[in-house]
Amino acid sequence: MDTSERPSGDPRGPARLPGLAGRRVLVTGGSRGLGEQIVRLLLATGARVATCARGAEGLGALAASLGAGERARLHTEALDVTEPGRLEAFVHGMKKRFDGVDGVVACVGGARGGDLGASTPEDWAATWDLNVGHTTRLVRAAVPHLRAAGGGSVVVVASISGWKPGPGAQYGAAKSAQIHLTASLARELGPDHIRVNAVSPGSMLVPGRRWDRMRREDPAAFAAFLAAELPGGALVTPLEVARVVVFLLSDWASGVSGAHLPVDRAQNAPAPDGY
Repeated sequence: MDTSERPSGDPRGPARLPGLAGRRVLVTGGSRGLGEQIVRLLLATGARVATCARGAEGLGALAASLGAGERARLHTEALDVTEPGRLEAFVHGMKKRFDGVDGVVACVGGARGGDLGASTPEDWAATWDLNVGHTTRLVRAAVPHLRAAGGGSVVVVASISGWKPGPGAQYGAAKSAQIHLTASLARELGPDHIRVNAVSPGSMLVPGRRWDRMRREDPAAFAAFLAAELPGGALVTPLEVARVVVFLLSDWASGVSGAHLPVDRAQNAPAPDGY
């Protein structure tokens, strides 16, 4: 591997975790934010990576930013993970491209609708499908390939909203379900040597997203949020969360399954509104 290649924002160069070079890992939602950092870190370890996102432009920008060696180990496709059959076809296509699957990361997530009075049953169903439905379909499609590889690792990106109450109950309920799903699947798939773990990010500072906009547009409110909810005085970064995800995919985490790992700097409430 070209040692000049390194994940974006990591001054220490490529990660050195055992067992990832040559591994075949699928990451949903890999064109920006946390998903992008997971993809970059995996490529820096020498892994082969397939990732999808709704926008072809973001995927193209990701590929264009990589060195030739990393680009040769990346497979991308623009798709909506909630569209029937598309995610399953992507998993199958990755298996054909890389002759197998060793790991999957369910990173796509989000919510639709407002609070209880400002959300519809359709909003709740869409939020559930995007988070829990997409995770379930991804794992179901990947399991035969993971079994064929002799086992593997599944990482589910949940959220601290899954157990720390905050506005947007439909999102918190879906993330809570992902955490429970992780523990259940770890038991069910353990005999196949498939590890399943969940990572719950705290509020992440992603350029152009909610907290970054708040920091720029209302610095006083942002400072009050940090003071009230973050004992360390700073939000977690996507790269910090990505490192934990990649660790769980590595051989160093061979004894870890059914775990739920918060990466949140001991954050209290997930939003400025508090509990």
